[in-house]
Amino acid sequence: MPWLVALALLVVPIVEIFVIIQIGQVIGGWPTVGLLLVESALGAWIIKREGRRAWNALQSALQTGKMPGRELSDAALVLVGGTLLLTPGFVTDIFGFFFVLPFTRPLARRGMHAFLGRRVATQFGGANLGGFIPGAGPGQPPRHSQDDVIQGEVIDPDQKQ
Repeated sequence: MPWLVALALLVVPIVEIFVIIQIGQVIGGWPTVGLLLVESALGAWIIKREGRRAWNALQSALQTGKMPGRELSDAALVLVGGTLLLTPGFVTDIFGFFFVLPFTRPLARRGMHAFLGRRVATQFGGANLGGFIPGAGPGQPPRHSQDDVIQGEVIDPDQKQ
């Protein structure tokens, strides 16, 4: 994974510069700069609005005692999307808008959950994490049995009798 980040840090700026030059050749230099500035301003406004919505939804879920899974995902996507929107360039703006806009965020959320699910399964070797406790696998209620209790006396060898 670290090599993927390093590769992205090298490739993304090259792709962005290439796309900016191509768009600049089609519409001109100043209109390209203007378009980048308009995208940044629009992105900042959307980040502010959607960030506030995500924060309010997260607070509401926490106050009602509900597990804020979707709200946390949305907040993470708005944060990543906002970072991409603040990065100058058209390619990062496309991904940023995809993460931030409310009608495309569910698709991004599903993709993020699939990616993280594979990542967690890879980290733990695909093992069933519920297998550490007998009878406590996924979807099974916790087992409370008195049959496993063994009565006895603890003997401390360091203690004098």
